[in-house]
Amino acid sequence: MTLLLLFIIYIAFIGLGIPDSLFGTAWPAISDEFSLPVSWANFVTIIISGGTIISSLLSARIINRFGTAAVTAVSTTMTAFALLGFSVSQNMLYLCLCAIPLGLGAGAIDTALNNYVALHYKASHMNFLHCFYGIGVSLSPFIMSFALSKSSWQNGYFNVSLVQFGIALLTIISLPIWKKVRHSGTNSHSSPTRTLPLKTMLRNPKVMTACMVFLGSCGMEYTCGIWGSTYLVRGKGAAVDTAALMITFYYVGIAFGRFLSGILARKLTSNQLIRAGQITVLAALGLLILPLPYQVSAFSLFLIGMGNGTIYPNMLHLTPANFGDDVSQSVIGVQMAFSYVGILLAPAIFGLMAQYITISLFPYFILLCYVIMIVGTLKMNSIIKAGKGNFD
Repeated sequence: MTLLLLFIIYIAFIGLGIPDSLFGTAWPAISDEFSLPVSWANFVTIIISGGTIISSLLSARIINRFGTAAVTAVSTTMTAFALLGFSVSQNMLYLCLCAIPLGLGAGAIDTALNNYVALHYKASHMNFLHCFYGIGVSLSPFIMSFALSKSSWQNGYFNVSLVQFGIALLTIISLPIWKKVRHSGTNSHSSPTRTLPLKTMLRNPKVMTACMVFLGSCGMEYTCGIWGSTYLVRGKGAAVDTAALMITFYYVGIAFGRFLSGILARKLTSNQLIRAGQITVLAALGLLILPLPYQVSAFSLFLIGMGNGTIYPNMLHLTPANFGDDVSQSVIGVQMAFSYVGILLAPAIFGLMAQYITISLFPYFILLCYVIMIVGTLKMNSIIKAGKGNFD
């Protein structure tokens, strides 16, 4: 029964990934159809990220009251209806309205399932969990690229919403299974849960340096996802449908990196996997900065996805060990909030740079996100070695 529940959680994480890559892939076509400036993508992404920040900060209280299972089922259903709303949107206002439930639902799913797996399963399971997220973010741009080549972006959103409704139905049907599962062993959550005040966590240096890692990593991931296709089109000369297909390989890179990390987690520690991912991203950035054809840039995005994909799940899995089982739900909620601050701000800032300066700054902006992540990693490791930043 424990393995069955894990499989259901994996499928739910496909549902978490499906909306995340869709908008960036469709945006070149949306902006052309509605005659919108390229930077207006920021309105939708900011609303989505704002919703996820709010739901992440409230997640500890909501999950402790209603349970992980119910929060997952309701939130997945919300995102399915939001995607359906995107498919019938005829102007920017409708897109922004549909972004509200999409953001709120995504933040709740992310926090609930990440903490549950971090507490009850092994590091390899956490990496495989995010590998399934990678499957979700790889699936939707493939569907969208096919729709763009055959019909319209609205049809792409409609087809993806059908997949999401199927996943939502599975989470609803599986609600009784959660009550039957009893975890045992070293990953069992045995400590009483504490909900820490936000002020307390924001004053903790170890929490804040960990949040820097999430800020930089997620800012990099979503800037590549949202603007990668536009960069290939307007900065490298690729066709719209070709760029949409090629950005799929970026998300395949994320899935592959997390799958490989899940296998290597049996031999390597989470910290070693994080370092390996960061080295891979650095090498890929060197390739992206070079003035090479769009095919090479697409390959470098694949490598960025592969390397950066290992960082997020391994950082999350370290949360109970670094901060304690009893406060992990609260800390993960803050980490998720900072992740979505990066998701909100980084693509938005670069969108303005692309609009008013040049899209060619894309590789250097990704490098800036990388530097933020590295600084946070080094400072966090220093605090941990010194034995500081623990909660009483």
